Amino acid sequence: MLELRGIQKRYGGVTALKDGNLSVCPGEVHLLMGENGAGKSTLMKIVAGMVARDGGQMLWQGREVFLRAPAEAARIGIAMVHQESLLAPHLSVAENIYLGREERLPFGWVARRRMLERAARLIREHHFPLQPEWRVGKLSPAGKQLVEICRAIQHGSSLLIFDEPTSSLSGAETEEVFRIVRALRDRGMGVIYITHRLEELRAVGDRVTVLRDGCSISTGPLAEFSTDRLIQDMVGRELVSIYQRESLPPGPELLRVEGLSRAGKLREVSFSLRAGEIVGMAGLIGAGRTELCRAIFGVDPVDAGRIFVEGREVRIRSPREAVAAGIALVTEDRQKTGLALRLPLAQNLTLTNLPSISRFGVLRRGAESRVAADYIARLRIRASSGKQLAGRLSGGNQQKAVIAKWLFRQARIFLFDEPTRGIDVGAKAEVFDVMHELARSGAALLMVSSELPELLQVADRILVMRQGRLTGELPGRTTQEAILRYAALEPENLS
Repeated sequence: MLELRGIQKRYGGVTALKDGNLSVCPGEVHLLMGENGAGKSTLMKIVAGMVARDGGQMLWQGREVFLRAPAEAARIGIAMVHQESLLAPHLSVAENIYLGREERLPFGWVARRRMLERAARLIREHHFPLQPEWRVGKLSPAGKQLVEICRAIQHGSSLLIFDEPTSSLSGAETEEVFRIVRALRDRGMGVIYITHRLEELRAVGDRVTVLRDGCSISTGPLAEFSTDRLIQDMVGRELVSIYQRESLPPGPELLRVEGLSRAGKLREVSFSLRAGEIVGMAGLIGAGRTELCRAIFGVDPVDAGRIFVEGREVRIRSPREAVAAGIALVTEDRQKTGLALRLPLAQNLTLTNLPSISRFGVLRRGAESRVAADYIARLRIRASSGKQLAGRLSGGNQQKAVIAKWLFRQARIFLFDEPTRGIDVGAKAEVFDVMHELARSGAALLMVSSELPELLQVADRILVMRQGRLTGELPGRTTQEAILRYAALEPENLS
């Protein structure tokens, strides 16, 4: 169906792809793996017509093609379901499915009733939990992905590319995506599936290709690859245990939260963080973990509760006051709330502490460049220079850039909300190394994560939330079963 031979792509002085090779057959799910920055997204954007290649061949059904726009890819049968939805949120499900291909009545009117009926038939045929008249902006991330899949099927696509489809989904939603992918494969479609979650591979994959540093490293049936070999091919070295961490003796208390409450979100939450420790925060989707971080950081107002920093009570009514108190928030969505993607990396790294690189209110560009070069080297951020736009960095390097800006601010209390979401196994290890160094330097860290194995390897203590309140505190070397009991059961049913 699809064959890529020696695909190359450069962005200015940065080589994104040197030798990209991949083939996909009808009726198979081909996994595409690699570290952030390995070239996966660039390769798939070339296939989807979003980016033009600089070299190599792309064969579709045996004929060479050069796609210059997504519409050209759609015409020959290629569609992409993006990690971040590209739908029109103000339109209905049916309107999004037929957007750009609306059925017309005389005088140019849109045949809305016919469009709704056809969308309803398509949805029923695939057993999707959707209604054609629902507003897309009110759907969950999983629901939006289903709409994009409907668009691809309706447009007659025979190859569907999934880019990190489960990165923001719950367990039940993830299983639904797996069911859909398997059903599409069984109908004879080709599927390319990009993921960083190693535990997902065996549930959906038939073959796998690994990219590293812009080159195809290995490819073959998934059954021939052990998890250890996949990791080694991705990072170029053997990782005995990427999450091993030596616990440190805790120091003085840096943060104490007492009775934090917000109507419908938080109920009497109390805990503390000490210097030198990483405290994990577990819970199911909707438990209130992100809401707790936002409340501590002053993003959302609270109805009651007190916050103490180094034993002194502080009033935090805005992020500015939280930053002044030495608190940093590494948000779940680094692209929307962590970085200014259209600004250079150097400006992102220094935004939190502009007075330190200014004189008489005038920004010193030389000082900005020196600070950026220092943190790029310290955190091993892969960038051509501080002038590279933040939006051009890979996911793992964007995450390190977010951490770096708070290091430059000299924060001592760090709130990490899903710090490894959407980054590969090697980048995870590097992020955890940075977190461990923060703890060694005397900072206190709260780490919210839905990945229980990560919490068990990284955290000194694990707090568990359920329906807006803390239901338990466990030692770092506990079990997943123990955490899930506190996350899923009412406190009175735990004994």
